Amino acid sequence: MSIWKDLSQFLKDRAGEAFSAVVETIRTVFEGDPIRRKQVAFSIAMIALSAKIAKADGIVTSDEVEAFQQIFHIPEKEFKNVSRLYNLAKEDVAGFDQYANQIKSLFPDEPAVLRDVMDGLFHIAKADGVLHEKELEALEIISSIFEFSDHQFHQIKYMHITLDAHDPYRILDADPNWTFEQLKKHHRKIVNEYHPDRLIARGVPQEFISIANDRLANYNQAWETIQKQHKKQSKITEMTDG
Repeated sequence: MSIWKDLSQFLKDRAGEAFSAVVETIRTVFEGDPIRRKQVAFSIAMIALSAKIAKADGIVTSDEVEAFQQIFHIPEKEFKNVSRLYNLAKEDVAGFDQYANQIKSLFPDEPAVLRDVMDGLFHIAKADGVLHEKELEALEIISSIFEFSDHQFHQIKYMHITLDAHDPYRILDADPNWTFEQLKKHHRKIVNEYHPDRLIARGVPQEFISIANDRLANYNQAWETIQKQHKKQSKITEMTDG
């Protein structure tokens, strides 16, 4: 069954409740189905925080709404319910920090899931072509609530807003002084950790796999660049030695 059907029914049963109460209810409603609980929790987390991030700079642009739809592959018949949730979160008096704390409590020992959330939020925040100061401030606070280190936050930020600089080592969070074999092993580890199949295994719904696909494409592009650099350097070394 599509996550959207479960989500729509869940929201229908809670019509009129404050959004913060909706988030807390996830714990008990899906208690007997931990995988579905994770999927619904992740979906609501992304919708709620996306709405708050999009509004952080004072206005929700059409670009940000479009970016939201790029991440969420929503069937037309379910779009009304999802839009209602998005607007409910956007207008709720509760701040994004309250939602972030609730989401952290739903995934207390799963930093990889929280990383997935952060990637989605950056995708939406940068959609209008500018990462506004208020948006970045909100993302930093959410990252802190998720207990990411400064290094981890800046690594995520780099992946999303400075790829034009295209430092493949920075993208892979690798040391340029490592040997080729060390770099190769590191790349394999990252690809394995963030492969779309791993996201599904840890409770991220199939409908959100575009997050993983984009991230994986960046990692693989960085690795291809490193391979070309090492191949070129090897040829130069051979010519010099010869």
